[in-house]
Amino acid sequence: MERPWLKHYVGGTPSDIEIPEGPLYGYLDRAIKEFPDNVALYYEGIEMTYSELGEAVDKVAYGLANLGVKKGDAVAIMLPNCPQFVISYYAALKCGAIVTPVNPLAMPKELRIYLQDTGAKTIITLNFFYKNVMAIREETNLENVIVTAAWDPLSKMKQILAPKLVFRKEMKEVPPLKEGDLLWNDWLATLVPEPPQVEIDPANDLAVYQFTGGTTGIPKAAMLTHNNLKANCEQCAAWMEWMSDRGKERFVAALPIQHIFGQTVSMNLPVSWGCGIILIPNARDIKKLLKTINDLKPTFFPIVATLAIGIYSYPDVDKYDITSLKLSIAGAMALPAEVTRRFEEATKSIIIEGYGLSEASPVTHANPLDKEKRKVGSIGLPFPSTYSKIVDLDDKSKTLSPGEIGELAVKGPQVMKGYHNRPDETADVLRDGWLYTGDIAKMDEDGWTFIVDRKKDLINASGYKVWPNEVEEVLFEHPKVLEAAVVGIPDETRGETVKAFIVLEPGQTATVDEIRAFCKEKMAVYKVPTHVEFVETLPKSQVGKVLRRELRQQED
Repeated sequence: MERPWLKHYVGGTPSDIEIPEGPLYGYLDRAIKEFPDNVALYYEGIEMTYSELGEAVDKVAYGLANLGVKKGDAVAIMLPNCPQFVISYYAALKCGAIVTPVNPLAMPKELRIYLQDTGAKTIITLNFFYKNVMAIREETNLENVIVTAAWDPLSKMKQILAPKLVFRKEMKEVPPLKEGDLLWNDWLATLVPEPPQVEIDPANDLAVYQFTGGTTGIPKAAMLTHNNLKANCEQCAAWMEWMSDRGKERFVAALPIQHIFGQTVSMNLPVSWGCGIILIPNARDIKKLLKTINDLKPTFFPIVATLAIGIYSYPDVDKYDITSLKLSIAGAMALPAEVTRRFEEATKSIIIEGYGLSEASPVTHANPLDKEKRKVGSIGLPFPSTYSKIVDLDDKSKTLSPGEIGELAVKGPQVMKGYHNRPDETADVLRDGWLYTGDIAKMDEDGWTFIVDRKKDLINASGYKVWPNEVEEVLFEHPKVLEAAVVGIPDETRGETVKAFIVLEPGQTATVDEIRAFCKEKMAVYKVPTHVEFVETLPKSQVGKVLRRELRQQED
């Protein structure tokens, strides 16, 4: 299969990557040898070197093995961005276990699905979420529950003061520890840095059960091998390495590292380079985020469009120096051109749009890191060692010509083995090594790919196809619009019609007629929102992706 996009690669990016030998945690072992004194983790004012991180990982691996964790077991990690997540992640891998990252905000019903599906016997959770674990514990296989607090890595004084002063209200809702359950710091104090020796087959052994479908339906676990995740690290590195310096970059981990985008680009990639990771437990605190960027001078920032909006629209953004950033990579949702322009204006850097999905570890496409060569509005070009095509919506065996709209399919070493315990759904999305993404897209003759929308989000208005992304892009151009989301709602005459939910810029007012008139100047009349609702906020996933499903449910 030809790859016309290769001629548009920049900075000497190779056409293909090589996957290094060994397990995923080999990246950490290498960083410890090459950069033992480099700061690996920045967190709430403390710094942890690679040498210190390695010792903690080895201790926890020893502790997990003593609790009975063995190769092939699932270890659930229900934590925000904190050192304990990173430590637990690599420690579980050293036991040969399969990491199951769990959204810390998961309610008992969702948590039950994660634990029952994977059969996890061990969970490491934050004290604030302990009650949710207890609520469904008897319905799962859980044997080991390890409970930590956000302040556990901090000084002894802060460990004493935080629960009594800062989190006094929250602590009232934390139930007492059940006999046999373990407190992180007490447990850690009993451990020695002697990890078990486990044989890993990186090509076939699973490293992560990455749950997906939370925004589209019932969660299902994508089975990602050690090589899947290493391949994506190497692909990201090949794309970015020409403008980076191993051991010297600092990454902002503001996106949840339990999410596959944050996990690969904010954690595994910097670890593979021996670089620093600035852990941000709450990215919604924009003031604190800006101060952290100002103080720690990060260079790389994996991001989503909604977070970029939050940064440049913050009232006092000019008081902070955020120009240390060299590159921001936006994923998980579309990056409107206006957001690109305003974020680059605020940071004096470059932000590019990429594309990925949990089933691909996750990145498959990205724009070149060159303002002259990128195409704003496109997800860019397929990564090294990645193949891409557009197939007919009704006949997946038919590959479409350039410019035609169909379903995006991708193939490469980062593509999952399948969905855990879901052979029918696996067969539906994986065929002959190709992953059928469910996203509607078009590709030009040179391989530049443009996402039109999700299949499920298509609005059928009087027989006309309306893609929400296209309408949202226009709405973002309105000077009073800060955020926008578009969905289809039932309509007696048209079957479905277009509704826009709009968050206005602070201090601005607008009318429905004003918004509709603006749209009529820029798009066909059947695409213009029939209904416009001004809202304070839009529902978002933990990673910041706007949840159109919830907006549709409000209208049902």
